[in-house]
Amino acid sequence: MRPTPVRIAAAALGTALVGSALAGCQQALRVDPPALSGTTAYVCSTAHSRLPDEVDGHTVTALDPRSPYTAGWGQPTIVWRCGVPTPAELTPTSETIVVDGVEWFPQKLTDGYLFTTVGRTVTIDVSVPSAYQPEAGALVDLSPAIATQIPLASPSPSPSQS
Repeated sequence: MRPTPVRIAAAALGTALVGSALAGCQQALRVDPPALSGTTAYVCSTAHSRLPDEVDGHTVTALDPRSPYTAGWGQPTIVWRCGVPTPAELTPTSETIVVDGVEWFPQKLTDGYLFTTVGRTVTIDVSVPSAYQPEAGALVDLSPAIATQIPLASPSPSPSQS
């Protein structure tokens, strides 16, 4: 039996619907955004609008809930959060790395690394799963947006300067 144009169209439509249904089953990763207001909220929203469409070769991934303070790329997901607190583990003697003018504090996680900006008016962290090695490679795509959108913090005056 030779396929008719109607059968071909129906088969194509059925394949497209199955593909859409399967794609719809993939749930967005839950990432609770920081509760921000004022200048920090404005700076984070502006920085978010300048984020790249791809990080480490991976496209944007939906997060739940959608927020101008979080973003994600790939599966497993590289997650960017803006307006987070400075980690308690960060001390003046902590080892850091600098990528395209942005200083980062790396922390080993069970699966990958958490990188947190250092010395910016607003703190950003980026979690990178170990599936993406080297994990710091993701920072190459994110650092330019941070360098241009998140100002450096003014150094605190030392006690002898006050």
